[in-house]
Amino acid sequence: MTDFDIPDHVMLTLIVLGVCATYLLVSRSAFGRALRRIGLTAIMGLTALMAVGVWLDIQSGSIQRQSVLQETGEITLNRGFDGHFHATLEINGVPVRMVVDTGASELVLTQEDARRVGLEPENLAFTGRAFTANGPVETAPVRLDTVVLGGLETRGVRAVVNGGEMFDSLLGMSYLSQFESIEIRGRELILRP
Repeated sequence: MTDFDIPDHVMLTLIVLGVCATYLLVSRSAFGRALRRIGLTAIMGLTALMAVGVWLDIQSGSIQRQSVLQETGEITLNRGFDGHFHATLEINGVPVRMVVDTGASELVLTQEDARRVGLEPENLAFTGRAFTANGPVETAPVRLDTVVLGGLETRGVRAVVNGGEMFDSLLGMSYLSQFESIEIRGRELILRP
């Protein structure tokens, strides 16, 4: 399942357990009947959880599209279920899905994405430092040979590899600043060259 992480699973599990405990407490005199109700509730909860997961997979596939207006080169990204804008860039010939983050000063790669595009985090010098919501992390400055978004190819793009744990790579201002304007209109983010 995409965009549906462990805290969501834990919360849904706690809700199902709470409903089960309520049934048990209400039906103390008929313990066997209460167990049947708990089992039925658990099955219904798991079914609902699977349905939500399938729905999120379907929705992320149909909503999170990026399009390019050929005449102007304008790139439109749709807001994802998680509330963020995502873009798929081709970095050194490899597709990399990133979260658009205007609060990030750099294009930031996870260590996994860095490996995928041909960088070896073990051989990088983590001499930089970034201050994130989770505290300071070490970063390694790199230059990416090619970065392509919507037909716009940029060479020698400055980026960093994050030395800490990250879920997604970030498309920050070192890359976004090449666009003349960035506009958010409802559920769309529009990048104009």
